[in-house]
Amino acid sequence: MSGRMLQGLVLQMKDVSERVIGVIDSTGTVVACSDLSEIGAKRDVALASLYDSTDVCATADGYTYKPLSNWSVRFDYAVFISGEDELARSLCLMASVALNNAKNFYDEKHDKATFIKNIILDNILSGDIYIKSNELSFPMDIPHVVFLIRLVDKTDIAAVDVLQSLFPDKQRDFVISISEQDIVLVKEVRLNVDTKEFLKLAKTIEDTLNSELYLRCVIGIGTIAPNLKELAVSYKEAQVAIEVGKVFDTEKNIISYENLGIGRLIYQLPTTLCEMFLSEVFKKNSIDALDQETLHTIQKFFENNLNVSETSRKLFVHRNTLVYRLEKIKKITGLDLREFDHAIIFKVALMVKRYLSSHEAAF
Repeated sequence: MSGRMLQGLVLQMKDVSERVIGVIDSTGTVVACSDLSEIGAKRDVALASLYDSTDVCATADGYTYKPLSNWSVRFDYAVFISGEDELARSLCLMASVALNNAKNFYDEKHDKATFIKNIILDNILSGDIYIKSNELSFPMDIPHVVFLIRLVDKTDIAAVDVLQSLFPDKQRDFVISISEQDIVLVKEVRLNVDTKEFLKLAKTIEDTLNSELYLRCVIGIGTIAPNLKELAVSYKEAQVAIEVGKVFDTEKNIISYENLGIGRLIYQLPTTLCEMFLSEVFKKNSIDALDQETLHTIQKFFENNLNVSETSRKLFVHRNTLVYRLEKIKKITGLDLREFDHAIIFKVALMVKRYLSSHEAAF
């Protein structure tokens, strides 16, 4: 909200109060005041008092202060009234209500973060995006990428503050609270940026939340949106990345939509089609006929690119023992994992089975 708008509101309030009234920002600087000589002055003592106070109002140096409402722990603005008496407190509370209403109305119409939130949540018509971007002087064709940070186990409103401190440029990068668990980072990027940089950035976010707030999170990364209209697509991709990763990459906390591979395709298939596929692949026996040791052997065999010698070394078994196990799998399922085509079919079948199991657990 602009200082000019705040100053206009403060001057209107001056007419109904004989006291000095004004507004400080999050740095303690007076950005609007009925006493024009005070504009620009720093009030560090007031800042400390506001953060230390357990009351809705704080007092310092003969003034009463009340923060304006905000989604984060830190406030953007606080209104102040001269005096520390009950009348000052009442006037301060009333002034904060008026300024909050004006601020919320202004933010809704003019705040870029609200605009971005409306885009990713599909709360604005496609044709209105262009009109609104012109009103906000927000270029349409600057590329961005969406990170969806989903908090696990517990939530903490301070997570928004921590992320905003990592990305302080509110005109280029936007940290948006979607729900108690979900926070979105819309990051401005170069069009030809190496997408590996996104994984590094996500790792920094994960480590910061864990070290500062002891929060665990999973992070989904969408693809680059070349313009504002495509932000909703990138956001949906980040959501899909988390959901698909929850099924096929349970050990990973950072999942990029671009790296989902065949899991993305399987996740979109109807369960009836998946069940039909499994019944066709395993005509002799169900995949459930394989015990955990056999499944572990298969997993290691895939991890080592179907290399018998390397897999036996990793499993600490003799090469002939592994060959015997592979023959046993062939006898049970009819698929020889040493043959590339059979291995692909089996790999897909395992993923389909995992998808069906997660689907059943959800219901």
